[in-house]
Amino acid sequence: MGKPTGFIEYKREVSVSEEPKDRIRHFNEFHTHIPKERQQTQGARCMDCGVPFCQSGMMLAGMMSGCPLHNLVPEWNDLVFHGNWEQAYNRLKKTNNFPEFTSRVCPALCENACTCGLIGDAVSTKENEYAIIENAYATGLAKAKPPKVRTGKKVAVVGSGPSGLAVADQLNKRGHLVTVFERSDRIGGLLMYGIPNMKLEKRIVERKLAVMREEGIVFQTGVNVGKDRKAEKLLKEFDRVVLCCGASNPRDIKAPGRDAKGIYFAVDFLSQNTKALLDYDFDLDKAKGKYVSAKGKHVVIIGGGDTGNDCVGTCLRHGAKSVTQLEMMPKPPEKRAENNPWPEWPKVCKTDYGQEEAIALFGHDPRIYETTVKEFIEDKNGNLKAVKVIRLAWEKDSRTGRMNMKEIEGSEQMLDAELVLIAAGFLGSEKYVTDAFGVATDQRTNVATGEGSYQTSAEHVFAAGDMHIGQSLVVRAIRQGRECAREVDESLMGYTNL
Repeated sequence: MGKPTGFIEYKREVSVSEEPKDRIRHFNEFHTHIPKERQQTQGARCMDCGVPFCQSGMMLAGMMSGCPLHNLVPEWNDLVFHGNWEQAYNRLKKTNNFPEFTSRVCPALCENACTCGLIGDAVSTKENEYAIIENAYATGLAKAKPPKVRTGKKVAVVGSGPSGLAVADQLNKRGHLVTVFERSDRIGGLLMYGIPNMKLEKRIVERKLAVMREEGIVFQTGVNVGKDRKAEKLLKEFDRVVLCCGASNPRDIKAPGRDAKGIYFAVDFLSQNTKALLDYDFDLDKAKGKYVSAKGKHVVIIGGGDTGNDCVGTCLRHGAKSVTQLEMMPKPPEKRAENNPWPEWPKVCKTDYGQEEAIALFGHDPRIYETTVKEFIEDKNGNLKAVKVIRLAWEKDSRTGRMNMKEIEGSEQMLDAELVLIAAGFLGSEKYVTDAFGVATDQRTNVATGEGSYQTSAEHVFAAGDMHIGQSLVVRAIRQGRECAREVDESLMGYTNL
């Protein structure tokens, strides 16, 4: 601990966001980060706690508290303070394969478990991480380092999201020959198409992929394993197969009028938008007809989570006439409730970038809580023109103790809507993939494995990421990939040093 009084002497400082009305004019990242010297001062605020909850990565009350990757947070915070950027990078890479991604899209579980945050402002750990990795690229520390020895063992990774890339990166470092198969036209999974460009610019993804290619990982796009590439053939060609296909089944809304034209799943809407931007050099006018446009439309987004917020931000950049976001749950409190103590994840109201932009543009929060869709209303041509919504009340079942949702009679309301985006989460793995490999699934259609294991019911087939645990965070997917790679390596070599 280089500065015992740092948390007292220095105030928390983070990057500055571009004004909402300005940033909705483009699809680029919109934060201006503080200079290197001031970032080093932020490292001094870390107290090097005896029990570093920031790196605990444990489940408390059903929620993750601290970093799932067990990042060595106090260590590299102190190294940042001392200006030892090379060693800070080395310590960061010990636990995190992709800090260039997590420093942009992670909800900063570490900061929410920071001891400083108990009575004041948490250490700006996420911004320290950003500074470390960007300095590493700028100074050549993050350049490719191909393995010096190859084992001759071949591993196929199906899916190129964060878990698949983590598996590939770890096993390649071990010296195995790794090929990643992706059914889309670009590598990256949700990093490429699921997360909008303003949160994670795709040049950042491509930058890391270029390093991984130079290190020897082979990427094949446009290959839909389970359909145009048979599972049996893959198992013959490779010593092990790892399934990292994500939780790819979006949860639907079954209400009358669902077949009206103008209703889309959020994941499809966001993916088409990003693909159009990349294919047409960020000129959506040239990409007309290649994506779903919200321009000039009243938009209703069903779902109050991160994906719903991403849809809000994207629709505003299209030029939507209005945006409304429906959330079934009650509005969270502004501060921690007594039954939600630190270091649990704080169940408080969070206003994200998309909602900030909607407030700036329309003068009010786009979210309506405790509300769901009752009916989709279409015109005589079958086009969506409105949605009927109804208020909800949550009541505790005296017998089971569970909270049940009940519609409030007479609370129906009509909302204009030419476009509805369903961002209600995902249900699990896709059946054609699990059937192709003959792997067992659980009640939620996630790939089933033994407790603490990634080995599926099929010989030599492993699974990791959202396909294994259900929809979750990028940082948890990376952890899944790292742990899975360790198990795969041990099965190949009889021991592992990963």
